[in-house]
Amino acid sequence: MPTNIFHHQSPKALAFLALIAGNISIAFGPLFVRFADSGPIATGFWRLALATPFLFLVGRKFGFRLTSVKPRTFIFIFIAGVFFGIDIIAWHIGIFKTKLGNATLFANCASLLLVIYGVVAARKMPGKWQIVSVVLAFIGAILLTGQSLELSPEHFAGDMLCLGAGLTYTVYLLMMIRVRESTESWGSLALASAVAAAVLLPASLYAGEQILPTVWWPVLLLAFTSQFLGQGCLTYALPHFSPLVIGLALLLQPALSAAAGWLAFGETLTALDFTGSLLVMIALVLVRKR
Repeated sequence: MPTNIFHHQSPKALAFLALIAGNISIAFGPLFVRFADSGPIATGFWRLALATPFLFLVGRKFGFRLTSVKPRTFIFIFIAGVFFGIDIIAWHIGIFKTKLGNATLFANCASLLLVIYGVVAARKMPGKWQIVSVVLAFIGAILLTGQSLELSPEHFAGDMLCLGAGLTYTVYLLMMIRVRESTESWGSLALASAVAAAVLLPASLYAGEQILPTVWWPVLLLAFTSQFLGQGCLTYALPHFSPLVIGLALLLQPALSAAAGWLAFGETLTALDFTGSLLVMIALVLVRKR
């Protein structure tokens, strides 16, 4: 088994806490992207570049060594990093073209795709309570999309970019699930982050963006919350749960991002938004208890 930061604790319980904590941390990423004054792609580069050295340090502390990584695993990590870079490009641009809750929801179409993948890979239908959890979660997700489904021109381009981000994020997660079968979590995430950063820097230069921020706190918080803590916890949790459970947990992000948009930018939250968030949380409780 790969060594990890939770090695001496109860693996299943702490893995579930890590899964939830990771999604909570990632959910507030769009908020910091909006506050950053560097270009959206450049902001993604700093998110990765600032977090990667710390990910390597933690990975080394818990047993990660480059010499122990199999050649095939390097290929999975490289593919994961490239798709993660493309995901961040599409998502960070889309964040400025739609509401925060919408951006996170469409970017997490990975949740539905992971559920489908989990059923196909297992070659059997989910159990009764898993089906109930999935139905509740996706009813909640549909309620959370509320205003985006009005086909508003104001939100449409941003929603489509975030949907594309969700598709590439699915490939990233599937690759990292394979990576985590034989590799320590923090070090493998560091390698994937380095590859993604190598994609983002030339992309931001090609787009003619402002590379250096004049205010550093948004990108520092983004690197620590979304990348180091968020993706770090999520990567640790990947081998402990089925894709179905991971997919449902991803739906926490739009609920929390909608709340962040309401608090920071006054984006309206309706009764449907609150109901959708509650259904997602009930689904997570059900799938965890069963």
